[in-house]
Amino acid sequence: MTIILTPGQVSLEQLEDFFEGEAYFELSPDSAALIEKGASRLRERIKSQETIYGVNTGFGKLASVRIDDDKLAQLQRNLVRSHCAGFGDPLPTKVVRLIIALKCLSLGRGASGVRLEVVTLLQDLIKFDIIPVIPAQGSVGASGDLAPLAHMAAALIGEGEVFYKGVRMASNKALSSAGLTPIVLQAKEGLALLNGTQASTALALAGLFGAWRLTIASITTTALSIDAAMGSSAPFHDEIHQLRGHQGQISSAGRLRQLLAGSEIRMSHQEGDERVQDPYCLRCAPQVIGACMDQLTFAGRVLETESNAVTDNPLVLSDGQIVSGGNFHAEPVALAADQIALCISEIGCISQRRVALLVDPALSFGLPAFLAPDPGLKSGLMIAEVTSAALMSENKALANPRSVDSTPTSANQEDHVSMACHAARRLLEMNKNLSAILSVEAMAGAQGIELRAPLTTSKSLQEAIECIRKRCPTLNDDRMVSADIEALADLLRNSTELVVFGETQRLTLS
Repeated sequence: MTIILTPGQVSLEQLEDFFEGEAYFELSPDSAALIEKGASRLRERIKSQETIYGVNTGFGKLASVRIDDDKLAQLQRNLVRSHCAGFGDPLPTKVVRLIIALKCLSLGRGASGVRLEVVTLLQDLIKFDIIPVIPAQGSVGASGDLAPLAHMAAALIGEGEVFYKGVRMASNKALSSAGLTPIVLQAKEGLALLNGTQASTALALAGLFGAWRLTIASITTTALSIDAAMGSSAPFHDEIHQLRGHQGQISSAGRLRQLLAGSEIRMSHQEGDERVQDPYCLRCAPQVIGACMDQLTFAGRVLETESNAVTDNPLVLSDGQIVSGGNFHAEPVALAADQIALCISEIGCISQRRVALLVDPALSFGLPAFLAPDPGLKSGLMIAEVTSAALMSENKALANPRSVDSTPTSANQEDHVSMACHAARRLLEMNKNLSAILSVEAMAGAQGIELRAPLTTSKSLQEAIECIRKRCPTLNDDRMVSADIEALADLLRNSTELVVFGETQRLTLS
């Protein structure tokens, strides 16, 4: 399957389709002419003997050093080699594929001055399943994601390492096996590949896609907890949320009403319930989840814009000028990543409080301690709740903003940086933690509802429980539950079974 991506017009949905699938992509046909036009304009300016930053000069603090024309190709090759200074484990294959697609979208606008051959070879890397080995650490998110993108660019010149059909090997060997020839970079092409926010943006998008899926899944785990705790459905009345007006809140309350509709448990305590109000983790769930949905939607708009942006430097403008600017500064991505991190943390925090409520006999309205059939002899979900608390605490620490932490680099030439790359990368770890927190809530909610028998829950929630029970049997006796948490966490991250929510299963911006 081939996905056609149009530079400047790609949608968030297209990016997620590409990220989640194994498709090959091509740029729209009209982008070739734009790329060639930009390259032609650059060649004309080089012939004029004009001094142009990054084209015939050194880089950063060395911008005042003029480079002879016969050494321009060597300059670009040296740039790629010297900037391959990353550290740490390789980025996930899915993220690297997205980095390459985003880089092609940026170059495809025609403002970078690269030849069409460069973009074609980048596309061929995906087509032939050649995935550059990109160390995860080393970018501060200004002057672009220099080290990560250098490791990507190295694959084009036959240097560094790649995964070829899943096997790690030297880049030149993989290119040869696929019948491809390494490219000799011309003026500015190395710089165009290295400058840009594509590594940060790809990681932020991966974090966003995961966070949205888990946020939607949390509506289902919330409904399980509400019914297990015999919570009131009154706080989810539509008019309450319409009076406030936030779309995410309205949507999440509506889904909770749908999930709880028809529950015998809910109907059993509508009359004569002595509790006036439920704790906030139940009553205010739409307000918290909905606020996160709205913030994730805003972050999605920022990242969609960045995915269509030209973020290298200098740029070949439409009037033929070649001008240095600062589009490589990833501040928009860093701030969006920080927003996403806050949402992930908050969804986990309120979920963990619902778990704590369900296992506490003082709060759970008649459920046994720790949801154990024979508390005392059996410990039930006692330590599963502790695990959820530990993961919640980790995510709180990880949610501290990264965008406020700048440090000067490159001999103070780059004196304010965004830290976008690790701001985005930590989202992957946070989503994994969140999936485990929600898994514990799913276990607790399902167990609590089953302990309400002979009263039954709604048809929708019964279907959710059946899905849970395929991975995690009812806890009749104490057992090692680590595998259950892992299985449900994997379900929440990678399956649609528990996250179906009308058309909002994936984040759409229309």
